[in-house]
Amino acid sequence: MKRLLLFFIGLVFITSSCNNGAVEKPNNLLDEDQMVDMIYDLSLLDAMRNQGSDSQKKYPTSTEFLKQKYKIDSLTFAKNTLYYASDLKKYKRIYDNVKKRLDNESKKANGGKKEALPDVGVVK
Repeated sequence: MKRLLLFFIGLVFITSSCNNGAVEKPNNLLDEDQMVDMIYDLSLLDAMRNQGSDSQKKYPTSTEFLKQKYKIDSLTFAKNTLYYASDLKKYKRIYDNVKKRLDNESKKANGGKKEALPDVGVVK
């Protein structure tokens, strides 16, 4: 999950430093809720891969996962990520929603005990 978050944070910095104008709206614009769902699922996929103890399980790549579950290609996801990253308020709102969802699932998994995830490089 850390690598995924670092990738998206890096993408924000690259976007903001290299972009002279507004990012063009993608042809296949995904709404914010869809982005939350995808980033949440990709975070879980990354966490499962990093558990390490179950190396015999073959998890799909992020690209394969997006194709299977959401019927989109990785380029569509990347263009949408770039589009939302160009508006830091929207992008932060998306990641705040992902974090809330991960916190809620963590709480359920821990029998109702709150074990919040740490803020990792989130712009406030």
